[in-house]
Amino acid sequence: MTAEKPVAASAPPRKRLFITLMGVTCLIVVAVIFLAWWIPNRGLANIHPGLPHVVGTIMVVLSGAAILGTALLVLTTALGKDIFLTRFMRLVVIKFLLPVIEFVGRVFGLDKDRIRQSFIAMNNSLVISQRMRIKPDRILVLLPHCIQLSDCEIKVTGNIHKCVQCGRCSIRGLVDIGRKYSVDISVATGGTLARKVIVEKRPKLVLAVACERDLTSGIKDCYPLPVIGILNERPFGPCFNTVVDVSKIDEALSQIIQGDDEPQASP
Repeated sequence: MTAEKPVAASAPPRKRLFITLMGVTCLIVVAVIFLAWWIPNRGLANIHPGLPHVVGTIMVVLSGAAILGTALLVLTTALGKDIFLTRFMRLVVIKFLLPVIEFVGRVFGLDKDRIRQSFIAMNNSLVISQRMRIKPDRILVLLPHCIQLSDCEIKVTGNIHKCVQCGRCSIRGLVDIGRKYSVDISVATGGTLARKVIVEKRPKLVLAVACERDLTSGIKDCYPLPVIGILNERPFGPCFNTVVDVSKIDEALSQIIQGDDEPQASP
């Protein structure tokens, strides 16, 4: 088994790759729909002369829906505004398009983590485009246990405020973020515990820090609960002394935290 290479700080993932693959997937779907009509067309005519036209109309509607949905997703991402049925489109992307797009990406020889990074950026854009304003006590910041130094004697799993603020890892900055916004921050040792924390705390939005694989699966598992994903950095390899850019968490929270004079929007 080949060990995963350390991942250092890199440029923020772009949505462009996922959008491009989504467009290619849309064209493939339209082509399959056309072939599904064209191949049996003569046989349908033998059953009834008007049947090819009926089936053709259905195929055109399905193709139009695929193209329109792709266009709406691209516009929503480009404008940063909830145009139409964004929540439903998130469902389609997360539950149905993502596996197909990952397959299309593998056909073109693209790295799976690059596709996941682009998907996470796309998902974040769709969540933020809804312009939700949520009370701090209904937001959960979820961290992986590897964000803390492995040799630290004080384990913060379950209570991040046990941190002694030595500043050797990202926990110190995250504690400051928690105090600044009065949000709940939890550290989970795995996916099972993370799901348990979400069930117990019942947040209206989760801001999660993890690797590409865990964030992608977490976004899928949590739907329809909105999740904003922040990728960690892995200078020493996976699941060991990882790092997160605290400013990215600060920026994301500033866009969704409800002020005292603002009405709360339902996610």
